[in-house]
Amino acid sequence: MQPPSRLLRISAPVELLSLCVLLVNVAVLHQQAVARAIGPLHGCAYLIAIISAAREAGPDRTATLLAAIPGIGGTLALRRLAAPAGSSAR
Repeated sequence: MQPPSRLLRISAPVELLSLCVLLVNVAVLHQQAVARAIGPLHGCAYLIAIISAAREAGPDRTATLLAAIPGIGGTLALRRLAAPAGSSAR
């Protein structure tokens, strides 16, 4: 199995990090400018992670379903696609 695409390897951590920034902003900072800047970045990273996981998944659609989980889905799909073909996901 090929390693996951560069696009997925970049978008997965961006999705997770941007969600963390948004949650900290909601809980502590309450800065509308942060939400305006990071919100679209998070949304784009989320969509890119789903699309790139769907392109990489082939006949196994589990990675695509994992990528659809908001926040951590891209990272889960990345791990699923990086796992050897015969191993089970843990």
